[in-house]
Amino acid sequence: MTMNRILLLFLLLLSFGASSQAQDDQDAFYIRKIYDNTLTNGKCYDWLQYLTRHIGGRLAGSPQAAAAVEYTKQLMKRMELDTVWLQPVMVPHWERGEPEQVRIVNSPKMGTVPLNALALGNSVGTGPMGRTAEVVEVKSLDALDSLGEQLRGKIVFFNAPMDPTELNTFAAYGKAAGQRVYGASRASRYGAVGALVRSLTTRIDDIPHTGVTVYQDGVEPIPALAISTKDAELLSRLLKEEPVQVFIRNTSHILPDKLSYNVIGEIKGSEQPDELILVGGHLDSWDVGTGAHDDGSGCVHALEVMHQIKQLGYQPKRTIRCVMFMNEENGLRGGRAYWKASNEAGEYHLAAIESDRGGFSPRGFTADGHEEVFSKKFKQVLKWLPLLEPYDLRFEKGGSGADISGLRSQKGLLFGLKPDSQRYFDYHHTPIDAPDVVNKRELELGAAAMMSLVYLLDKYGTE
Repeated sequence: MTMNRILLLFLLLLSFGASSQAQDDQDAFYIRKIYDNTLTNGKCYDWLQYLTRHIGGRLAGSPQAAAAVEYTKQLMKRMELDTVWLQPVMVPHWERGEPEQVRIVNSPKMGTVPLNALALGNSVGTGPMGRTAEVVEVKSLDALDSLGEQLRGKIVFFNAPMDPTELNTFAAYGKAAGQRVYGASRASRYGAVGALVRSLTTRIDDIPHTGVTVYQDGVEPIPALAISTKDAELLSRLLKEEPVQVFIRNTSHILPDKLSYNVIGEIKGSEQPDELILVGGHLDSWDVGTGAHDDGSGCVHALEVMHQIKQLGYQPKRTIRCVMFMNEENGLRGGRAYWKASNEAGEYHLAAIESDRGGFSPRGFTADGHEEVFSKKFKQVLKWLPLLEPYDLRFEKGGSGADISGLRSQKGLLFGLKPDSQRYFDYHHTPIDAPDVVNKRELELGAAAMMSLVYLLDKYGTE
């Protein structure tokens, strides 16, 4: 190679390096701008206050869920998004009924002892007279199967705690949630007349946590209620000393399916409009609280992304779509309706980002996708770490969000916003999941993190 060629190659490499550094500086500057504007001009906290204080708990099929649909539709319209529409979806309509009653009725040591309880979502009721039966404690679904016919006529008490040694509280929740989701159905196979479930939290307190239970085909539904962790500890101690009978009463019932909607708004891309980047959360919540962390925070995170695009005057190359999913909590009907319509329309989601882990300080994103393309695309995303690490954001493999999980077949990337999770299950599915437990700055940081990822995905794609 001649000296002239060597010099030319050196100059080309130098020019490429300078260009690359300039691009990195430009991206870093823009992400800083996103954070500055979100933290000074963001609206997500105000929107959350209205959603939770004025509308309240938004169980699918309820008047509050209908009000939330209208409210978020109007928010998107006021932002002047290119298109805003409602996607019809038939949702289950479950009502809790009268306040639940659960009490120990035969303890020689303590007499009658009321227990803090909530019916599980989709549970049948006991009838107006309630039910009284002896309690049998189990620590797992496998232990239930080993008892078999000994459970006939009994109330089964599922008492597997969330593992406190799991640093990832969602992993602890996942290991313990089977008893709540399937316990009543499995117990019914052996003739049990009711189910009590330890609330899913690492905290020992008097607050019961609701959540969905699922009745499997061919099984006679039996009432299923959660009791607080403190009461679960008490009941377990008494059962070690003496037989215990418990009275349960709930009037929960399922009504015919009801029409509801996913709320969708989008800003059309200027260069590749057929490539979609979705941001979303689920609009429904349980009825006993106001769904501030689960998932009011996720909804306003997604709305804030659209607000920031407008505020900053950013013209996306790709279409940015915001979706408020309905009925994640007790049916996932909104997510399923969205996937079906999207696939039938031949859409391609380059990426989808769901926020459904609360409004705490963001720590990064989980990522998932179709096995044929995930590794290659995830490597592209990892190149952005130097831009996101100053904001304490990381990427990790595994998981995204329930409402976007069905988009995997489109072979884009699926992300879940990952906030600090240590306090999430103190509030999850409880009456205390209220607006005052969400910190304004932490909520805004989550929205800024999502917007930053949207910016990078839109600018560079995943190839």
